[in-house]
Amino acid sequence: MGSETALPKWASKPCMMGIDEAGRGPVLGPMVYGCLYCAISYQNTLSSLNFADSKTLKEEKREELFENLKADESIGWAVDVIDPRELSAKMLKKNKINLNEISHDSASGLITRILNMGVLLTEVKESAGMWLQTHKDLLTREDKSFVFLLNKTIDSNQKALKQVYVDTVGDPEKYRVKLSEKFPSIKFVVAKKADSLYPVVSGASIVAKVTRDRALRDWVLVETAENMHRNFGSGYPGDPETKAWLQHHKHSVFGFPTLVRFSWGTCNAYFKDCVEVLWEADKVDEEDSSNRNGKRQLKLSNLGFIESKGKSEEIESSGKGRCKFFQTRKLEQVTQF
Repeated sequence: MGSETALPKWASKPCMMGIDEAGRGPVLGPMVYGCLYCAISYQNTLSSLNFADSKTLKEEKREELFENLKADESIGWAVDVIDPRELSAKMLKKNKINLNEISHDSASGLITRILNMGVLLTEVKESAGMWLQTHKDLLTREDKSFVFLLNKTIDSNQKALKQVYVDTVGDPEKYRVKLSEKFPSIKFVVAKKADSLYPVVSGASIVAKVTRDRALRDWVLVETAENMHRNFGSGYPGDPETKAWLQHHKHSVFGFPTLVRFSWGTCNAYFKDCVEVLWEADKVDEEDSSNRNGKRQLKLSNLGFIESKGKSEEIESSGKGRCKFFQTRKLEQVTQF
């Protein structure tokens, strides 16, 4: 989602870009990463558009500014909307991906998307100095003097060009190094409160926040349980209205609606009254288990598999402890067909 039109002419000139997120902390709804980009030459105008940290603006003002930037042909924008189910799945998988890594991947994905569109965020391939060295035999003394002055001008301008400004997640310097290693031709500025320091990040903050607000406002509850409603408040864990909504919408077997990030620690308290599911496993080979007393019971909680004894993940992956369902049907794991 974004300003997906034909690439404007200004995008082939040196550009700048800002990145920020909305919805990192809530237990409900998606997390949204947004970016805003424009030509360096538009920087002064951008500063006059009254963009600010979206958290300091009322909803009506955010909506107004978002519509203004969408209508501005000198500005481009894009978003990455990360579904709550995707957040929970990544944070609960065997090789867990924490929220910082998810955030970093989203920001990198936006940069890649904008670069692939053809927006000039990278350094110029050949400086005037490099060109002079290549063609020095063809130039007169006057030509060389002109190119030398041109090179100095370009080099001085490049210090302020082609930058990407990012509101930090975690340590700013480590994040900057990580981004620079992935995109070595881009200069990064990573800072705390970047959304209040740089107008291009303030604009990205508005893009992300309005997109998330609209996603929540238009969210369709696909679950069909009775007495479901949308009065879930802000979605933040400490909001009494959000807490009441979670309590009302938990299901003893199926957990929460897909709107909920069930990997959040906030949800643990609501699982106490849920039905415990038991998962039966076959006998484990004697050399792989200290339990010699027959079948074992594995608890399947609402958040993933929790083993009462032994190492169920190793057993399942090795194929030595197969569930009866697979054994009676003579189903086996294979690696080649």
